[in-house]
Amino acid sequence: MAYDWIALGREIRNSRIAQGMTQGDLAAAAGVSRASLQNLERGAVRTRVPTSLRAVTDALGWASTAASSILQGDSGAPVAPHLAGSDSASDLPLRVQQELQDGPLLDAMVIDLSNSGARMVVVVKGKTDATPAELRRDLLAWVKAQQVLDELGASPSDD
Repeated sequence: MAYDWIALGREIRNSRIAQGMTQGDLAAAAGVSRASLQNLERGAVRTRVPTSLRAVTDALGWASTAASSILQGDSGAPVAPHLAGSDSASDLPLRVQQELQDGPLLDAMVIDLSNSGARMVVVVKGKTDATPAELRRDLLAWVKAQQVLDELGASPSDD
């Protein structure tokens, strides 16, 4: 049976874009080279299924059988995770989930952006293997950035 590499590549690309990821973002999240991802998205014909495919589909949040179904011509196979209408952290874009998992949490803040209730959430993460001195330096940089962000959240009537 001939696999439909073009359809698979198109679905990977569409899913990546729908989740707000660049090729570099997805390649990093999957632990594969950008060239490997580009080959998959381009639909390069292969004689066997590459090991990188599983890592890419896992990073996209696809069902374990989705890639196989697409390769075999099932265009109706559900692939992309549902992102809209949920307040679960697991429904955040994968690149945000990845960033939230990496490194120690240094601080976080919520900034009110308008009277309508719009908010911005800022999460500050440190490097996984940071030394205490590096963490202190990062916290000092955060304090400076926080002052700027506080000004963004201030309404004109707060002046």
